[in-house]
Amino acid sequence: MGLTVTPINLLEANAFVARHHRHHKPVPGAKFALAVSDEDGAVRGVAIVGRPVARMSDNGWTLEVNRCCTDGAKNACSMLYGAAWRAARALGYRRLVTYTLPEEGGASLRAAGWKLLGQAGGGSWDRKSRPRVDTAPTQTKLAWEA
Repeated sequence: MGLTVTPINLLEANAFVARHHRHHKPVPGAKFALAVSDEDGAVRGVAIVGRPVARMSDNGWTLEVNRCCTDGAKNACSMLYGAAWRAARALGYRRLVTYTLPEEGGASLRAAGWKLLGQAGGGSWDRKSRPRVDTAPTQTKLAWEA
């Protein structure tokens, strides 16, 4: 089965995430989204790229892969991560990051040439000064950079 990188809009990418992602919901906004599709044109995976969630990383030169989601198609994740970095660079960005859960091995990221930066985060977004409802796993994650 051959996969190719194909365009997709945020509405369609979020619908794919809603159907297939194990632990995250769709995102409210993004800079861009892209897909990988099989030879029949069926979308097999999506990546949604936006501003970094961590405000200290939101410096105007950095983007974050906020969602990478596939239906299990072989090599789809690594294709998406590679294509996301090429697109971000073409738009003038200098850095692309993403985060994974510790139980996610990171083989797709390594295959796409990404480097593991180490552990990151691990607390609740909720603060006395700005109450939040945590909607995603809040344990320590692994930070990666293209």
